[in-house]
Amino acid sequence: MFQNRRTVFLFVCSLVFVQALYYIATLQIKRNEPTIVNPTSLLILTSIYNKSSDNHLSSVQQNQVYSSNDNSTQTNHTVDISFITTAHNFTFANSPLNITVNQTIATTISTTAIYNTTAHPITIPIPFLNASSFSSFNYFKSPPDIYNSLPICNFSISNNDTSIYKVTINQTINSYNVIEENHGKDLYSGGHFIPTGCQTEQRLALIICYRNREQHLKLFLANIHPFLQKQKLDYTIFIVNQHGNDPFNRAALFNVGYIEAMKLYSFDCFIFHDVDLLPEDLRNVYKCGGQPRHMSVAVDKFNYKLLYSTLFGGVTAFNLTDFIGANGYPTVYWGWGGEDDDMYLRVVKKLKKSITRYPIEIARYKMIRTHDHTSSKANPNRHSILYSKYDYSRDGINTTHYNLHNIVFYKLFTLINVTLPEEPFEKIRTRLNMKRKA
Repeated sequence: MFQNRRTVFLFVCSLVFVQALYYIATLQIKRNEPTIVNPTSLLILTSIYNKSSDNHLSSVQQNQVYSSNDNSTQTNHTVDISFITTAHNFTFANSPLNITVNQTIATTISTTAIYNTTAHPITIPIPFLNASSFSSFNYFKSPPDIYNSLPICNFSISNNDTSIYKVTINQTINSYNVIEENHGKDLYSGGHFIPTGCQTEQRLALIICYRNREQHLKLFLANIHPFLQKQKLDYTIFIVNQHGNDPFNRAALFNVGYIEAMKLYSFDCFIFHDVDLLPEDLRNVYKCGGQPRHMSVAVDKFNYKLLYSTLFGGVTAFNLTDFIGANGYPTVYWGWGGEDDDMYLRVVKKLKKSITRYPIEIARYKMIRTHDHTSSKANPNRHSILYSKYDYSRDGINTTHYNLHNIVFYKLFTLINVTLPEEPFEKIRTRLNMKRKA
């Protein structure tokens, strides 16, 4: 009898042990599975900064939702959300569910996130606070028969009174909802504007490289939207945000912006822009021509003088054919310097073209030099790469590697969140077939 009881006891213990193993294994599998996000929760698109970088989470809805390929540090925080729902319908174009929902604008109310670390909790401001977001990218315009009957949009720059073209720079940092109220009335989702009453000749993608410069971004958006709208342009603003702690790669971010923008719309003009440069003259028209154009000729920081004749940094414009022909920007310059001079050489040597510039009295810019921005460290290998005379087909659009976290369609801009895996210099040297110095 005693032996039978022991057998039953061992049998029960075995069952408990097996169930415990099953539970642990199931829990581990669930942790490793990608998070399944309800499509309607994608309407709530707020971002959180990682303590050591500006990594963003895919969305916030009372609690945290994780992106499957985002390695952000786990945090605990609370964000209050208010909703404004209208009757317009939007379709999740990229959703496997392919459903239609009502447009919902979500606005965050609270201002901070509490990060639980091994030391003490840290309170960090939430970026893109109060920025309206949408579920999809929408390029609305009139039906073709009506649109094609409209006159061509024309912005005249020939008035003899040049004072009417001078731009007063707005240096007040407002919240996103205030910027939306002032300049977002006629914007579609993703920071897209198309003028009414006329048809445009070009479709402009304005691509900005970005990391942790939100005060500059607010100033940029408050100034660039009215500037471009006065020029009657069909434009969309793309903010390409580099996550992580790897050195900043300005040029690779521009390539990412081009690649992702082309998936959304048939752009044919691309202007690559630093976030801290604000145009001061409306005659500096943001259009593309038959040659690549250097836009930011005269910057206040440099006393409105062109530093050297081959300067091709700050703001540049390419038509689609030229950008593809140059194989885009180089991806091998990690940190500060080299990529703009490399791009100039691509124009001259690969495209066999020269760059154009507006007159120095027109191509004027103000540089934002406040709000504690620190430039990246200079790339110690930039000159070795630049003067190696490598084959430009070995690096550019065709070698742009990145991890796409998500794309968020805000009212004022489209945010593209990516991580760029840094490539060691020795690997770059081998890939470009650079010759070692004797």
